[in-house]
Amino acid sequence: MELEWRMRAIRGATTVSSNTVEAMSEAVTELLDELEERNQLNPTDIISVTFSVTRDLDATFPAAIARTRPYWDCVPMLDVQQMYVEGSLERCIRFLIHVYLPTSTPVYHTYLRQAANLRPDWSFPKSLHPSHKLR
Repeated sequence: MELEWRMRAIRGATTVSSNTVEAMSEAVTELLDELEERNQLNPTDIISVTFSVTRDLDATFPAAIARTRPYWDCVPMLDVQQMYVEGSLERCIRFLIHVYLPTSTPVYHTYLRQAANLRPDWSFPKSLHPSHKLR
């Protein structure tokens, strides 16, 4: 039986201890390691990635960090600045990834460090999320 694939979107975020290349590299690497592991993601199936950073992060581009990973150098990526909202989480890196995955594969959104508080409702795999029982 052949697997059915479709384009899926995966969200994630993390925070950085300081605005340095080293701290940003550590956080982005941890975030993408977790993304790949949780979703059994093959980077060659990624369509595109958009990274956003809060205005207090400008030491490096998250995409530049991601491009050093195996098979990520051919992934189209874009870095943008997150809209500033007073009182919002500081030193935060977010991503939105579009990827082809089998339809039977659950999606695990990845929120680490202080960013875990941004979407506690997405700490579950989509297929097990309580809102899916209502449908």
